Amino acid sequence: MTVITLQDCQACDHTIVLGSRCAAGRAQVERPKVLAAWTKPNNIALFTIAGILLHLFLRYFLNSSRIAWQAPLVAILIIGGVPLLVPLTQKLLTREFGSDHLAGISIITSVILGEYLVAAIVILMLSGGTALEQFASRRASSVLDALAKRMPQAAHRQSANNLSDVELKDVAIGDLLVVFPHEICPVDGVVVDGHGKMNEAYLTGEPFEIAKTPGSQVLSGSINGDAALHIRTEKLAIDSRYARIMQVMKDAEQRRPHIRRLGDKLGAWYTPLALSLAGIAWAVSGESYRFLAVLVVATPCPLLISIPVAVIGAISLSARRGIIIKNPAVLEQIDRCRTLIFDKTGTLTYGTPSLSEILCAPGFAKDEVLRVTASLEHYSKHPLSRAILEAAQNANLPVEHVSEISERPGEGLKGTVGQRTVWITSRRKVIDRPLVLPPVAPGLECLLFVDDVYAATFRFHDMPRAESRTFIKHLSPRHAVSRVLIVSGDRDQEVRHLAKQVGITELYSAKSPEDKVAIVRKEAAQAPTLFLGDGINDAPAMQAATVGVAFGVQSDITSEAADAVILETSLGRVDELIHIARRMRRIAFQSAIGGMALSILGMFAAAFGYLPPMGGAIAQEIIDLAAVLNAVRVALPTHSLTDF
Repeated sequence: MTVITLQDCQACDHTIVLGSRCAAGRAQVERPKVLAAWTKPNNIALFTIAGILLHLFLRYFLNSSRIAWQAPLVAILIIGGVPLLVPLTQKLLTREFGSDHLAGISIITSVILGEYLVAAIVILMLSGGTALEQFASRRASSVLDALAKRMPQAAHRQSANNLSDVELKDVAIGDLLVVFPHEICPVDGVVVDGHGKMNEAYLTGEPFEIAKTPGSQVLSGSINGDAALHIRTEKLAIDSRYARIMQVMKDAEQRRPHIRRLGDKLGAWYTPLALSLAGIAWAVSGESYRFLAVLVVATPCPLLISIPVAVIGAISLSARRGIIIKNPAVLEQIDRCRTLIFDKTGTLTYGTPSLSEILCAPGFAKDEVLRVTASLEHYSKHPLSRAILEAAQNANLPVEHVSEISERPGEGLKGTVGQRTVWITSRRKVIDRPLVLPPVAPGLECLLFVDDVYAATFRFHDMPRAESRTFIKHLSPRHAVSRVLIVSGDRDQEVRHLAKQVGITELYSAKSPEDKVAIVRKEAAQAPTLFLGDGINDAPAMQAATVGVAFGVQSDITSEAADAVILETSLGRVDELIHIARRMRRIAFQSAIGGMALSILGMFAAAFGYLPPMGGAIAQEIIDLAAVLNAVRVALPTHSLTDF
């Protein structure tokens, strides 16, 4: 067995399947692509259909010899049956027994009794159901790939008067690097020259750009602003903040809790029942064909086919509502989640700062200070300027002429508006002045001075979504949710302020991705848990939760880690997903239980000799059709799927 790395997997001409461990910690084994293609359930199903049609043509239209018309069936058994039976045998060796083993026993029994056509039909049932389920299943996780691709592969190293590009692995502690405008910072370090801003929202969850001046710490993975920064490396790339997130992601992916699927749960009692009835029929009658007839009509196709059809229907309905299902298991689990964990920024809030309050000094009016401030902020790229401009626009305030504009790093924004000198700065810049200022409050703020006289304080918050409080309030009575938590990388003061607004009492603040994973893993061990987030720092926690849902498409990494992605950032869509899953589960149960009930009636008919093996196969196909038609209802348009 050849063990290869994840990178080799992408580059080599082989198909990677589960089986062993690669150097990256992924379970995989290589085998030739041609062989892998033949063993795919959809290819087996197509080959089986073609073989059965050829068999019928040779037998009934050409009246060929027995050897000739049996040849296609033998080919089906070898090419299609063996690849299906091998994994079933491997499951038995690991003491995993499910409903698909009933189909495997039917195939073997049919071959022993010479009923090759019956065996081929069962192979078609089994491969068709597996193909449907794999079509609906999650593709191999590419979260680590997305994380790796996001990071630059080289850094700009400064030495004397020379600037050269070096591979990231060659960057040493103490190296002087240059981070160009809009580039991703390659390593953790400290700014030694330059003034600018960095967007750390992907890592910390903070919705604001962070000012960077000489002495400021920078994190790998942050996006630089408009100015080049010279930084000195403090950690190797493999020890950087971003690399630690990658490691946490890999650990979370490997330790993801196993979910027992609906078909396996139902098959746990159905399979022993069918085998017992088949054995009793054989023992009492002494006819081995009754054993086969019972097994054929008992083949759990309502489980193997109708449930995947219901899942695909739910995936289709979700997609039409802007919800992308990446892991179909979410549809069986999300309605059973009793603990909901929310990230703060971008999930319960809008993810952008908004002007929430203007506190005017005596002698100044709100409209006046907002107008002069907005006039000056037209010429600024500060992340808070847009919030001020939007507030002025909503108030229909006209802007004034501005001249002598200055925005030196660390000093604030200055200019002449009309005939007045206006200065917008921070509290720490005037801490030595004898001013009476409003007390410090949650959120961000800036101070306005007009002709060097304190005029107003502007306060900003990442505002909660309009539906956040009502959504949180309805979770317990409508969805039996027992606990709701906020787990955020934001400051404690900010998280508490939001929690009070939306009605959440349990909260964790200033948590790193590693901390989030530990909290989510602890909660998931006590009850099924849903985690909802939107940033890279949320991705490991999504992997650790029973169900992980990503809000929006701001990060490819987060979208890859999630079980479902809500394209429209609305909590109403989350509620729709829960209702779609509940409806899918109800209809899937109807199809599975109804189909099995009909199969049990057919099993008794076969046990008493009223159904031969071929008749059992035909009866099972009719039962399958009824179960599938009911399952198709999942995809049909329905009424409103929200209840808050």
